[in-house]
Amino acid sequence: MSTLVINDLHVSIDGKEILKGVDLTINSKEIHALMGPNGNGKSTLLAAIMGHPKYTVTRGEVTLDGQNVLEMDVDQRSKAGLFLGMQYPQEVTGVTNSDFLKAALNARREKPIGLFAFIKEMEGAIAKLEMKSDLAHRYVNEGFSGGEKKRNEILQMMLLKPRLAMLDEIDSGLDVDAMKIVAGAILDEYEKRELGLVIVSHYDRFYQLIKPTHSHILIDGKIVMSGDDTLAKKIDEEGYDWLQTQLGVVIVPEEEVKAPVRVSVSLGTCAVNERAKNE
Repeated sequence: MSTLVINDLHVSIDGKEILKGVDLTINSKEIHALMGPNGNGKSTLLAAIMGHPKYTVTRGEVTLDGQNVLEMDVDQRSKAGLFLGMQYPQEVTGVTNSDFLKAALNARREKPIGLFAFIKEMEGAIAKLEMKSDLAHRYVNEGFSGGEKKRNEILQMMLLKPRLAMLDEIDSGLDVDAMKIVAGAILDEYEKRELGLVIVSHYDRFYQLIKPTHSHILIDGKIVMSGDDTLAKKIDEEGYDWLQTQLGVVIVPEEEVKAPVRVSVSLGTCAVNERAKNE
């Protein structure tokens, strides 16, 4: 049983405050839907938890099973069991997927995984995600379609076996069939390993495939409402405008706070560092 606790988290970028006091607790075997208009802090929250250097935590705490996450570097957060599936996965030229995945996996183990055991596990995950068989020999995300990049993020999650996975619009770029495949793989990991999940998506159809146990709406850097899966359905049907009337919140225009994250911090640092040590 693992628990991630976020307490009064304030985060800024270039001196501008994006998160303004977020409180959230995620346990194993829970699925948290994180919703809100673009540019109101969802990606910032996930990236800050994972340690992206672009963001500065100015106040608050983040703990994983009592350990202070904010004192860890990115490698340590990954080894502790956190994973971030990125909205914009990074290309890594010159590093094959198999080398990348094996290095990242070994960075989290006391004893390196055997070659045949690694190949068996990787090929099994690739087959489950119905990815192309040559994926292992291609450079990480280079020339991948949007959907292939998203499947590759889930492949990484399946091999790394985190305690808590944060998935940032992992469904974008997926067609209907691919979405079902990816959702099935995520649910399988959730059920097998009592995984804790935080999922950012704008689409109720994805939340229908992966039914949230908890739903939260983040507006202007604060969680303004929480509920169950019916809240996700209400947002899909009615949007966010009703919140302005009901709660008096102000929806911040996207251009005022938008700061897209395009650097993978969930895995890449561990993998590249480990590979460099071995060369």
